[in-house]
Amino acid sequence: MFTGIITDVGTVRSVEQRGDLRARIATSYDTGRIDIGASIACDGVCLTVVALGPDWFDVDISAETLAKSNIGRNRWAEGRPINLERALKVGDELGGHIVSGHVDGVAEVVEMQDEGDSTRIVLRAPAALAPFIAPKGSVALNGTSLTVNEVTGADFGINLIPHTKEVTTWGTVAVGDFVNLEVDTLARYVARLKEAG
Repeated sequence: MFTGIITDVGTVRSVEQRGDLRARIATSYDTGRIDIGASIACDGVCLTVVALGPDWFDVDISAETLAKSNIGRNRWAEGRPINLERALKVGDELGGHIVSGHVDGVAEVVEMQDEGDSTRIVLRAPAALAPFIAPKGSVALNGTSLTVNEVTGADFGINLIPHTKEVTTWGTVAVGDFVNLEVDTLARYVARLKEAG
């Protein structure tokens, strides 16, 4: 489990197609305190550490993950910055919302507008995921816990404050980009209960 509070911006150092896609990610985390098998959210995708070095870790990315996430659309390449978050530990502060790292799909950035120092962004969700997104609810976008401002059909708006743009990859986002979308777990379960009822 994660909180959607980004704690490092890593960089893709290399990508190699094996049976699965293997990516090496440079990080400022103390890799001496990361275990093989640990989970790290990489742009919101929960991936398992399979190898470690002094300032990097390797992950394997399955075909299912490529199909569901923006990794398959954007193809991680050398030098690409990605949002990172270590798994939540018991007793950690829950500053965002509960995030599983199981990406539901991708949303497209369709509009951007600066409002003072902040940036308002409108994204378009896949039609199947749009019902799970509610005004003042939470979403995880590229692993970042964000509050939904408004919803119109499949389009929804968020607001990025300067701090978020500085400490995540959101400072480089552009119209036309595809971002990983994980809907709020609570919304998913409420919808499932309604179906069953």
